Amino acid sequence: MGNGVREGPVEFQRDVEPITARIPAEDNQEKKKVLNSLMSGALAGAVAKTAVAPLDRTKIMFQVSSKRFSAKEAYRLIYHTYLNEGFWSLWRGNSATMVRVIPYAAIQFCAHEEYKQILGNYYGFQGKALTPFPRFIAGSLAGTTAAMVTYPLDMVRARMAVTPKEMYSSIVHVFIRISREEGLKTLYRGFTPTILGVIPYAGLSFFTYETLKKVHAEHSGKAQPSPPERLLFGACAGLIGQSASYPLDVVRRRMQTAGVLGHTYSSILLTMQDIVREEGLVRGLYKGLSMNWVKGPIAVGISFTTFDLTQILLRKLQHGPGLD
Repeated sequence: MGNGVREGPVEFQRDVEPITARIPAEDNQEKKKVLNSLMSGALAGAVAKTAVAPLDRTKIMFQVSSKRFSAKEAYRLIYHTYLNEGFWSLWRGNSATMVRVIPYAAIQFCAHEEYKQILGNYYGFQGKALTPFPRFIAGSLAGTTAAMVTYPLDMVRARMAVTPKEMYSSIVHVFIRISREEGLKTLYRGFTPTILGVIPYAGLSFFTYETLKKVHAEHSGKAQPSPPERLLFGACAGLIGQSASYPLDVVRRRMQTAGVLGHTYSSILLTMQDIVREEGLVRGLYKGLSMNWVKGPIAVGISFTTFDLTQILLRKLQHGPGLD
């Protein structure tokens, strides 16, 4: 009997040891994957937004004013800003953009990878490309998740972009003044049109990019597209995504900056009505879209390409140069 008691635990421990040894390894792999996605997404967002910051600031300034947009007027605004405030003023508000876009892009890209995996498991596509509808849903959920977490930073960035530098000395100062003078609720003004705009924007952007990569792989026989091809696919994704959601982007900017520009916008529909009544449908709700057709594809193309290439680099560093 004594021998039986001693032998039981030995056999039990031998049986479970391989299982317990595998669990930490799987956990570590999952943690590395999430960390890689966060790092790659953060870098992608920072590089892309910095590259187009002067165009982005100019677009916002037209969106929040009743001034008619044209390429000539945009160039004139950029030139006068450079003459009057200096070269680096073209990047005014970019520090706030970085504070927002680094966590936003990190969360969005990481969430997209996780949603793809969850939807792949749910629909039975483990290890395979998702079908069109789940592909769109994964992108929309990723964008919504990131927007919900980082929205107040987007509000601050918009305020800094359209106000003189004397008004707000820093990002913290914007938060303090808005909270004190307009109330904490102001930090979420324009939140609803943001979420409504993010759903088609992020959904179509990720959907288009992933679809073009899939079609490329099927027709070229290559597992991975080249960096120039990635840039092209990302540019197409940005063009489609931003064009679909642009009117809500204009509404969002008007609501965000209403407090400093002397307007009062209480709802999405009323804001749209005011814009259409004062400036017209196309000239109002699509103001600056032609600039977005330049800025958007560049930014999204750089963003997707940077994310993919950083992911590949990090995997190779962790697993060795033999990984494709």
